[in-house]
Amino acid sequence: MGWYSTPAPSGLGWGLLAALFCGILIFGARLGWWGDHHGGRKQRLVPRAVIIACVCAGSATLVLLGAPRPVVALVVAMLATLFVTLAVTVVARWKISVHTPAVGGVVVLALLIYGAHMLALVPLAALVAWSRVRLGNHTVAQVIAGAALGAGLAGLLFQLFTQRPSRLTAQF
Repeated sequence: MGWYSTPAPSGLGWGLLAALFCGILIFGARLGWWGDHHGGRKQRLVPRAVIIACVCAGSATLVLLGAPRPVVALVVAMLATLFVTLAVTVVARWKISVHTPAVGGVVVLALLIYGAHMLALVPLAALVAWSRVRLGNHTVAQVIAGAALGAGLAGLLFQLFTQRPSRLTAQF
């Protein structure tokens, strides 16, 4: 997304900065900072809270530093997805997938940015979903719901954040 928004070394920098804030969950899990995010519903709450805090900090940092809108849109879409999956986990007591929203969002954003030939990514998304079910971490319904959630929120928020105002809306 960084390179798409700014096809120069600075674009890569924006992408790396966003990835730093959004990737803290993986680093923390590998270092044993918190419980296993693959475990039961309760074990997923601490990692989710930490990643939400980091992504909030990342969003604010990107906005304050003047990051390109597509990069901010990507991080905000991730944040919105995290909030919804956390709500589903806590309120509905259902272990919705977090992996499939990520891959669903990536596929939709690739389609929006680069066109229909990115449909070639759909089998990769299906493999991620299959692996989550095969490993016994989720049901088919949980991975489908996750993929739909990620694709829908990423597509919607990316469109909202990156649309240029028309002459009509610019007057208001």
